[in-house]
Order: sequence, then structure tokens, then C-alpha cells
Amino acid sequence: MRILGIDPGVAITGYSIIEEENNQYTCLDSGCIRTKSNVDSALRLEIIYEAVTDLINQYAPAALSIEKIFFSKNVRTAFQVGEARGVVILAATRKNLQIHQYTPLQIKQAVAGYGKAEKIQVQNMVKILLQLANIPSVDDEADAMAVALCHLQARRFNDAIKGG
Repeated sequence: MRILGIDPGVAITGYSIIEEENNQYTCLDSGCIRTKSNVDSALRLEIIYEAVTDLINQYAPAALSIEKIFFSKNVRTAFQVGEARGVVILAATRKNLQIHQYTPLQIKQAVAGYGKAEKIQVQNMVKILLQLANIPSVDDEADAMAVALCHLQARRFNDAIKGG
């Protein structure tokens, strides 16, 4: 199964394409979609939408795994993240992808085994699970890998419960 993992943001949207085959995870691609702060917000959202659409067209994932928005003290940031999530979900919906949303707690639990794990613990587990030489240098990219892995781990767990 191939998953597109997204850590949404307006300035930086992390992405990863993770494939699971024979209980092995492989990162096919990962990186960040960056938009400049001096660009109109609507154009920034269009850049994110187009980049996600291009990733879907290129890699044909079966599903999108995206981090759920969490309450933030900074309302402006929360709204911007919500807008970025919206265009990512729209891109996935238009390409008929299944959409799976996970909270930061669920992601940490699935990847590191502890819902209150520190960021570095999650990043180290991402490195181990994907057999990477190094932890990704940008947190948003590592977070996108973690959200994709979360879905693959959750799917495996759900299959085991169902007897699949």
C-alpha cells in the first residue's frame, strides 16, 4: 500500500510518499512545499494544492494520511493550518483518495509507542522504521513521514483485530 502523508502548513507543508510491501516500509519521496510570506494567501494555497495534486498524479497513492488540527493559542496560525489542510483534502478528494486524519497523540502512539513522546523520539523511530541514514533535517518532513507511518501502523492493527 502506498500512502501520501501530509503535515499541513501555509509556509511549509511537509509531505512523504511511503510504501508498505511485505511488512517493510520504504520512503519513495519526501520533502517540503514552501510558500513565501510576501505572496497573497490565496496564491499560497493554490501552490500547495497544485503541488499535492502533482504528487498524487506522480505516485498514485491509495490514501492520504493527514494530521488533524489541534487547538493553538495562536488563532491566526490555527486558521492558516486549517486552510492548508482544506486544500490538501480537496486535492485528495478530487483524485478519489481515501482520507485518514490522525491527532498528534495518535501519531506519536503509533510511531513511538507512547502518545506523549518527544519530537526527537518520534523522529528517531521514523528513521528506524524507514531505514533512513539520518533524521530529516526539516521537522515538517519528518512529521509527514510519521503521519503516513501512523496510518500504515493503524491499518495493520485494524487488520489484526478483524482477523485479516
